[in-house]
Amino acid sequence: MAESAFSSPAWWKESCIYQIYPASFYSSPSNRSGWGDVKGITSKLDYLRDLGVDIIWLSPIYKSPQVDMGYDISDYKDIDPTYGSLADVDELIAKLKDRNMKLMMDLVVNHTSDQHAWFLDSRSSKTAPKRDWYIWQPPRYDSAGKRQPPNNWAQILGEANSAWTWDEQTQEYFLSLFTPEQPDLNWTNPAVRDAVHGVLRFWLERGVCGFRMDVINLISKTEGFPDADIADSNAPYQPGHAHYANGPELHTYLQEINAKVLSHYDTITVGEMPFVHDSAEIIRVVSAERRELNMIFIFDLVDIDNIPGSFRLTQHPWTPRDLRSIVSRWQTVMQDQGGWNSVFIENHDNPRSLSRYVDDSDEFRERGAKLLALMQTTLSGTLYVYQGEELGMRNLPPSVEPSEYKDIESINFWAKSKRLYPGNEGGKLDEARVTLQRKARDHARTPVQWSGGPNAGFCAPDVTPWMCLNDDFATQNAAGQQAFSTSGELSVWQFWQRALRDRKKHKDVFVYGRFEELDSCEAVFAYRKISAKGDEAFIVVLNFSGDEVEWTVPRGVVVERWVAGNYDAWGPDKATSGRIALKAWEGLLGVVEV
Repeated sequence: MAESAFSSPAWWKESCIYQIYPASFYSSPSNRSGWGDVKGITSKLDYLRDLGVDIIWLSPIYKSPQVDMGYDISDYKDIDPTYGSLADVDELIAKLKDRNMKLMMDLVVNHTSDQHAWFLDSRSSKTAPKRDWYIWQPPRYDSAGKRQPPNNWAQILGEANSAWTWDEQTQEYFLSLFTPEQPDLNWTNPAVRDAVHGVLRFWLERGVCGFRMDVINLISKTEGFPDADIADSNAPYQPGHAHYANGPELHTYLQEINAKVLSHYDTITVGEMPFVHDSAEIIRVVSAERRELNMIFIFDLVDIDNIPGSFRLTQHPWTPRDLRSIVSRWQTVMQDQGGWNSVFIENHDNPRSLSRYVDDSDEFRERGAKLLALMQTTLSGTLYVYQGEELGMRNLPPSVEPSEYKDIESINFWAKSKRLYPGNEGGKLDEARVTLQRKARDHARTPVQWSGGPNAGFCAPDVTPWMCLNDDFATQNAAGQQAFSTSGELSVWQFWQRALRDRKKHKDVFVYGRFEELDSCEAVFAYRKISAKGDEAFIVVLNFSGDEVEWTVPRGVVVERWVAGNYDAWGPDKATSGRIALKAWEGLLGVVEV
């Protein structure tokens, strides 16, 4: 019988992982930069422990020119002065250990910064020792004799641009899938792989528990770098991911990492693997017997409102039926095929879930935030919470000007839109602005709202934050949500705290339990979770609409009592059989007979 990820408990399966975007988390009082820092993170560990967090994952804090917010790394073994020092990280690891918590680092090894010593050597000449550490190609020439990139691949963070960057000194192009300042490493070179293995060992020996592996499935490219199929005949460059996502040697490289490094430590690994939707290919990575990665981030849910086959900054309609189909599919695939899920709906690369899947209006924002918390904390897999999600933080309002957006993807998108529609032809520029307000990564990067005071308590009152604050921090902040409520209703933060506590208490059901989707009407997502032993079961009912609806308890499901909900957290007064009236965005958790 094949080894199954569901057959053996593990600490990393039961952990709640909290992603921190360091620039926006918390700036220590002595920091005058307006950026968050490592000391600021250390000072908030009790907040995270009290919430129910076991592991913190830091987006990159390595030395970097910050072209792409630290995902352009110039030194893997040092910390950017913006965030602090290696000594600060050592202190963070020690303080986490004191609280029985762990640190997970962000590993970015598809590419480096163009300021990394490896690349400075590589571009110095065609005969440089590290020339073959990156991907270099000679130019092509069109019928008019004009120089062209080696193929038609588009840049991921700026689809109007080529994925290849011309180097004047050596008269060749280098591959740079994300930005010209982020050249791709050549993983076919064993010396590159050895150097990456050394980076992993450096941090594991320092005390980190594992890695989130950035775009790890892009490290193997199709030999010969063929042109991409034409997706947009009006665009000069095309999405090329068919030739660089899950390439021919990906599994060889991942198994080598595991055999040479990870298997010698007790680690957690999660891969970011965009552009991949095939379940068989995903199981090849996360199946326990394959010895590659513990889990990956499956993006079907966070891609739900993207135009299929297009870039991320697009808008596409979706329904609750689509959402429940995606969640049900991956819950079932992993339990049936021996894989393991990551459970998440927010990260630094996506807008706020509150503004995306539910209703972020003042009337319904708390209901919606709790609805999403109830869903995530009852699904099988390792749970990931993104900073501010536990507070119900939402997107920046439409009144914020595009000039306030800091992300390179947003900047490129807005520049392209202004170039294409200088006179706002057909309202296309207005449409682009709406897309930014709904989909930009910037929304996840506004400073965490710690208090209702100046700068939301993120940094000193007389310091300007690196990025604008959301304008609702006076009423929506951590200090207010942690305070005792005389109304008897839990705040979003308190709802998350209780849900995380219940998840640990009933881990046999919520972490490891079998998932069964139940009959639902159009707007409702309902499912049953049953422990492997069959001795405990719960039902979850989620109304993903702003309308009141009726849902009928299916035959064979006996609800003993409702134990939690986002309108009455201490046991909703609802019928337990027949037709049940659900309020707008209402969620229920109940104990069912087994």
